[in-house]
Amino acid sequence: MRGHDNQPFVISRPVSGVIVPAGTLVQLQIGQAGYITQALGGSFTVYIDGNLFRIAGTDADAIGQETIEAPELPPNATDDDVRELAWRQMRTCYDPEIPINIVELGLIYDCAVRNNDDGTRHVAVSMTLTAPGCGMGEVLVRDVREKIELIPTVREAAVELVFDPPWNQGMMSDAARLQTGMY
Repeated sequence: MRGHDNQPFVISRPVSGVIVPAGTLVQLQIGQAGYITQALGGSFTVYIDGNLFRIAGTDADAIGQETIEAPELPPNATDDDVRELAWRQMRTCYDPEIPINIVELGLIYDCAVRNNDDGTRHVAVSMTLTAPGCGMGEVLVRDVREKIELIPTVREAAVELVFDPPWNQGMMSDAARLQTGMY
């Protein structure tokens, strides 16, 4: 999706956007024009009137883009299949300011799958942020929760934000450190 960088658009319907990096939800209006600055993992970071906003992939049509398809599981999927798909889904979650997914950034500490009595599943994720005061923290938590809850059989994704141990650059994958010049 990186090919969308700096692609102009005009909002075609009212759409929610989150101000980056404050994390404040605002309503963007029909006719507002801007540029896509980042299109990764099914969400978009856009520049409108001097501000950056994050627009969810489910609202991609409002800026003339295609919405993202829901993930699929094989028939008779195991807990391991669900856990693997949850990790893949989290790899589609990007910090809106850094073009690296949160798994490669080292922000995900744990992902556990538990069966419920009704045959559905509960997924528990522990994650952190690059900085405790990050205004986008709740946005990233919501993004992880929503993307995991798209997985068939998952009834609930509980995403806990933790700061122990504190995040450091050593938690990044080698590829992420190389990409950010922090190697």
